[in-house]
Amino acid sequence: MTEKSGYSLQRTMLVYFLLIGVASLFVSFEFIADTHSQELKQGLIDNFQKYSQAEMVIDDVFQPIEKIRNKAILMIAIIVFVMVIVLTMFTKNITEPLQHMIEISKKLATGDLRQTIEIQSGNELGELGNVINELSSNLQETTMLSKNVCMIGVASISKTLEILSKENLISADREKIRQELDSLRHELASLDGLVNCFHFYSSEK
Repeated sequence: MTEKSGYSLQRTMLVYFLLIGVASLFVSFEFIADTHSQELKQGLIDNFQKYSQAEMVIDDVFQPIEKIRNKAILMIAIIVFVMVIVLTMFTKNITEPLQHMIEISKKLATGDLRQTIEIQSGNELGELGNVINELSSNLQETTMLSKNVCMIGVASISKTLEILSKENLISADREKIRQELDSLRHELASLDGLVNCFHFYSSEK
C-alpha cells in the first residue's frame, strides 16, 4: 500500500462539508443581496409607474423578479453540481475503500489468507488496511508453523514407533528415539512461544 496523502479521514470529511457549506452560504448571501438591493426596488417602482401610465404591459412589470428567479435557479444548479462532486469524492475516497476492506475481510474470515488489502491512501482507512494485512501475514506465519510442527510430529511418531517395534533395542536405537523426541520438543516449544504472543478470551474477571 502506497501512502498518497497525509490528510486524516476527519479532515477529508471536514473538507467535504465545507465545500457544501460554502456553496450554500454563497447562494444564500447572493439571493439575500439581490432581493434586498435598491436596484430591485427602484426597478419595480419604475415598472409600476410605466404600467400605470400604460407604457408597459403587466408581464414586463415583474422582469426584475424574473431575473432574480433565473439567477436563483442557476445558483441551485451550482449547489447540486457541487453536491454531486462531493458525493463522487466521498464514494471514491471513503465508501469504495470501506467496501473493499469488507470484501477482503470476509474472504480472510473464510480462511483465504492470500488476500491483501490495497488502498492507496494515507488516512485512517489506509492505516486500517495495513493493520489487516499485518494480521493476515501473522496468521499465515502461525498457520505455516503449526502445519510444519504437525508434519514433523507425525514423522517423529512414525519413526519412534518403527524403532520401538524392534524386539531388541540397542543403544543406537535409544539415541534415535531421544533425537526424534528432542526435535519434536524443540518444534513444539517454538510453536508455544509463538502462540504465547497472542492474547485470548478469558472467563476471569
